[in-house]
Amino acid sequence: MSAPKRFLTENIIDYPKSGEVELEGEQFNHAKNVLRLSVGAEITLLDGSGREYSAIIAACGKRSMTAHITGFTVGDKEPKTKVRLLCGALKGDKTELIVQKATELGVSSIGVFGSKYCAAYLTGSKLERLNKVAREATKQCMRSVAPKVEIFERFEDALASAEGYENKLFACEFEHNSQADMRKLTGSTAIVVGSEGGFAEEEYALAREKYGFNGITLGKRILRAETAAIALSAIVLFELGEME
Repeated sequence: MSAPKRFLTENIIDYPKSGEVELEGEQFNHAKNVLRLSVGAEITLLDGSGREYSAIIAACGKRSMTAHITGFTVGDKEPKTKVRLLCGALKGDKTELIVQKATELGVSSIGVFGSKYCAAYLTGSKLERLNKVAREATKQCMRSVAPKVEIFERFEDALASAEGYENKLFACEFEHNSQADMRKLTGSTAIVVGSEGGFAEEEYALAREKYGFNGITLGKRILRAETAAIALSAIVLFELGEME
């Protein structure tokens, strides 16, 4: 028997004070029109708190369905250490690929930025799409909390968003020697990977001198931007003990 289908709620569930939840919009459409779920079906609700609520569909209308909560557990798939991925916007659907895979790997939050050599456009509709990708990946990989995706038009604002992280790693194609040893990582970590055009030297200098990032290399070979973002996320999470 397959596990109950998982759905994200828009608000924190106040259980046991409130024992019923309305599914509307995207989540309702997926439940009713895609999965064909009906009254009596068992589902799991995720409200972003880390809790996973078991529920049964009690009523189904034309635009919403009501789920009756029967209990909850605390999800065990969320990373213990926060990793923030900051990546340059990529052409086509490559940014979506990064968001999907970073979510599966266990990244806690994602920032997408524009930079000097970035050729992709950042729009509100693109942000909405990226967050939808994160939500769908969260359900697929059995996580309890969907990473929040943000868009930064200014590269400097993206760097500033990593304030407070214990480690700050900047993957730079023209750096020859890593300034940080990823094999000794402990604590929260922010990582930066560029777009297809890479970084300007002044952007790298800004990250180091004003925001405290350490430059790192990813080996002798030149990686595609999406490969670099996914690979670095995996390496960092592995070294932090999140993939054991």
